[in-house]
Amino acid sequence: MSISLRDRVRKRREEEDDDMMLFLFPALYLMGSTRGGGEKKKRHTSEETVEVKVRRLLEGHVNNCQVTFRMEPHIFREVAAYLRRRRLVVDTRITVEEKLGFFLYMLSHSASYEDLQVFFGHSNDTFHHHINHFFKVVIPTLARRFLQPPDPHQVQPKIKDNPRFYPFFKNCLGAIDGTHIPISISPEKHSPFRNWKGTLSINVMVACDFDLNKDLLHQETNKKRN
Repeated sequence: MSISLRDRVRKRREEEDDDMMLFLFPALYLMGSTRGGGEKKKRHTSEETVEVKVRRLLEGHVNNCQVTFRMEPHIFREVAAYLRRRRLVVDTRITVEEKLGFFLYMLSHSASYEDLQVFFGHSNDTFHHHINHFFKVVIPTLARRFLQPPDPHQVQPKIKDNPRFYPFFKNCLGAIDGTHIPISISPEKHSPFRNWKGTLSINVMVACDFDLNKDLLHQETNKKRN
């Protein structure tokens, strides 16, 4: 076969391939559009409501509650009862137990809103509203009620009872250390938050006393500055 004939055959095949693509692409598009039928699928199809799921976890095996909420059922109920009694969290279409469950599940599993959607079946807006309420209202209120700082004028026992520290650190208020907090963030923003282990986190520096009371140390430091 001459070179010119081979060129004509190859060119003809390329033209046939182009014609086939012009037919194939519209056909694939039509197949894809008719397959879905234009119907919108429900994302949350479980027949078990969140209220029933939380109740099942609280009334079932104690390990299931501990794994899910990192808390035993009777303690979970006591916390929920306290929040309801103090009106820190109120029953709406979503019960206090459900809202507490959202918050504890997020903390104990480092769960994102997407994770919460899969497990509990509510929308992102719902989780955002209730979890923000816990951080902005519930946690500060509980901290003021239950965290009792020690007397700052007494030497901390961990210093006083240890000859390695006393009297050298007699007037020491606390220490500064750092910790990595895991985060979830959009892919285009990953680079500044990737740590040496390859995961995403924020490096937070914390100043606190030896009982981990950071507010006390902050107050005493400000007094000395003034």
